[in-house]
Amino acid sequence: MIDFLNRNVMHPFMAWRAGSDHLKHYRDLQLTQFDPPEVIRARQLIAVRAQLQHAYANVPYYRAAWNRAGVHPDDVRTLEDLKTFPILTKTDIRRHERALLSSGFDASKLRVKRTSGSTGVPLNIYIDEPAVQFKTACTLRSDEWSGWRLGQRVAKVWGNPEYRHFGLKGRLRNYFFDRAVYLDTLNLNDERIAEFAARIRRQRPGLIFGHAHSLYLLACSLKKSRVMDVRPNGIISTAMLLHDWQRAVIEKVFDCPVTNRYGCEEVSLIASECEEHNGLHVNADSLYTEVPACGKLLVTDLTNRAMPLIRYQIGDVVTPSQRCCKCGRGLPLIERIEGRDADYVLTPAGQLISGISLTENFALLIPGTAQMQIVQESLYELRIRLVADDEFGPESRRKIGELVEETFGPAVQYEVELVDAIPQEPSGKYRFCISKVAREHMEAMSV
Repeated sequence: MIDFLNRNVMHPFMAWRAGSDHLKHYRDLQLTQFDPPEVIRARQLIAVRAQLQHAYANVPYYRAAWNRAGVHPDDVRTLEDLKTFPILTKTDIRRHERALLSSGFDASKLRVKRTSGSTGVPLNIYIDEPAVQFKTACTLRSDEWSGWRLGQRVAKVWGNPEYRHFGLKGRLRNYFFDRAVYLDTLNLNDERIAEFAARIRRQRPGLIFGHAHSLYLLACSLKKSRVMDVRPNGIISTAMLLHDWQRAVIEKVFDCPVTNRYGCEEVSLIASECEEHNGLHVNADSLYTEVPACGKLLVTDLTNRAMPLIRYQIGDVVTPSQRCCKCGRGLPLIERIEGRDADYVLTPAGQLISGISLTENFALLIPGTAQMQIVQESLYELRIRLVADDEFGPESRRKIGELVEETFGPAVQYEVELVDAIPQEPSGKYRFCISKVAREHMEAMSV
């Protein structure tokens, strides 16, 4: 009954109160996902051309870059014509942040996402409210492919829960409306995992959501404790690679298929598995994607007018697909994502800390960090590889020391290694956190 009221009363009321159209978009997207591929591509072409015209007229960076390259929005008559336009990199965004803002928007009224992404490079991305609402609808649609339904409780295995940043108002909203239960991956130990397991056994969430390795760690802990009666409607793995061996353990413990989802802070949802769990459907209503011969994914955001990202190189390597999915959706497919991975690190106190959560609390907080990688050499030794920019200085080093002590304790020693670049692995992956220590600890837990 509570799920029904939350879905059909509370969510519409809160959307009306906030002036949000995301539920209207969601209803429309439920219908258009089954359009034929050629219809979806025709819509994408219209959206791409509109975004190009807007960017050329209102965004100084694109107008200058495209003039130098000798291209113009009018040149795009097919989606393939977009290939002649310059690629946008993370470095371009960092160097030309203000020039990438559209002149028609007040930056102080935009949503700002600060992210280190999958490559450890901090970025500020500005998003207008209509784009946020549409992206929310796209994510909601794909989340329901997992078997979960809007209104049901969600259990999140995730670092740094967002609602905590909004004080009492955030806590009340989470308790009465979002109804999310969190296992904070910034501070994991057996006791906290056991408390979380007890809560989800009582509250029976419709969805369990989290990093791939965090879900795997939770499943191993439940298996070891012989807790095998948690049965969600859906499980969504995101933020990093989901390995087949991790999927097998998670599905066995929860008796529920895992839905692999792929996205990033810069453009939100990129692709997600459907009920078939055979490839990931591209979020073609919000994005146009390209995969050049090198395999490095390019995305063009079709909805964000405040800071358009056009032919943006995410930094991940993917394998595209030309086949159609048995589910009947016309949305294009990605066979698999090759390019994200991260370890946990283990503290001397026996706590496991997610590598992704570490990035949020290190790379985003250390002034002058262009890119970074954390390597745990031993339980008491860290090496912090860092690509510095002009803002790096004594305050940056002081902040590193402060963060290491807060996170790992005073007994842990660290070395800051300034480098010109942090290379990708041969597979195309960038690992921003490496720890043999934690990996051995987790393998012992799974036995």
